[in-house]
Amino acid sequence: MMKGLRLYKSEKLCSRTAVLSLFGEGSGVMAYPLRAMIRQRPYDPERPAQMLITIPKKRVRHAVNRVLLRRRVREAYRLNRRTLLLPALETANTAIDLAFIYVANEVLDFHIIDRKMKTLLKRISDNLITDNGTSLPT
Repeated sequence: MMKGLRLYKSEKLCSRTAVLSLFGEGSGVMAYPLRAMIRQRPYDPERPAQMLITIPKKRVRHAVNRVLLRRRVREAYRLNRRTLLLPALETANTAIDLAFIYVANEVLDFHIIDRKMKTLLKRISDNLITDNGTSLPT
């Protein structure tokens, strides 16, 4: 497992085939203004969770606002993954690919995004623990 709160390159989902299978086979969880797509994969202690962030241009027209929101979502994930997500993945002996999609039409404050990120990660981890990694929330 990696040290500190840093978000490492290995935690970012970059593979085109992994992204296509995530959106093709994954299930979704919603906590407005965020939607998470989740796909389970075999456990890998080096990469228990890989994620990507999408801020649609259709929803947020200005590039500067999309960059701002991407930074806020990434920061909320970075701060909360160690306490809410990674222990559940280790307990369930599974790994996941995540995609966070911003669905609001306006730019929201960090504390709102952070609270909703905690809600999403808690839902995902609760379902992984209770189902023992057999199914994910819809």
